[in-house]
Amino acid sequence: MGLLEEWRTTAYNQEEAPETLQKFWDAYFAVEKGIYEQLLADPKTEVKGTVKELADRYKTDVMTMVGFLDGIDESLITPNPIADNLTEDTVCSLAFDTGRLYKNMVDAKADWLYNLPQWDAIYSKEEQKKLYLEQKKSHTVVKGKKIGRNDPCPCGSGKKYKNCCGRNK
Repeated sequence: MGLLEEWRTTAYNQEEAPETLQKFWDAYFAVEKGIYEQLLADPKTEVKGTVKELADRYKTDVMTMVGFLDGIDESLITPNPIADNLTEDTVCSLAFDTGRLYKNMVDAKADWLYNLPQWDAIYSKEEQKKLYLEQKKSHTVVKGKKIGRNDPCPCGSGKKYKNCCGRNK
């Protein structure tokens, strides 16, 4: 079993007692927040190393770092090879796109991350609000105006909708 599969088996174990799983996630979120505080303090510097080196750098265990890599992967400029039998010696980069990272934090409803004070040095409050709203609106389905049977057909034929594309064939 690869490290990523092992992480997911542990983190999403449905057979584990809810309070045990809650303790697990509380501990993980505390570490995750600390890593993001450090990364966001200097967002232009690419942090790179093996999974083991990154775990040591951020003073955490390898499995927690695997979880972090799994979580940040969609926000990276170049995704890491985490699905390809990840090992302690796999070299990973933490070079992230700030806008995508912020939006992914909003999408994950991780207010403890998208409200970190380090974001204030990267984006103004107005820019943060704009990114927040863009992400929230991206999941909103907007239906177009319903075409009435006697309205002109949207195909441009000039006929009424009921006599053109709206007729039952």
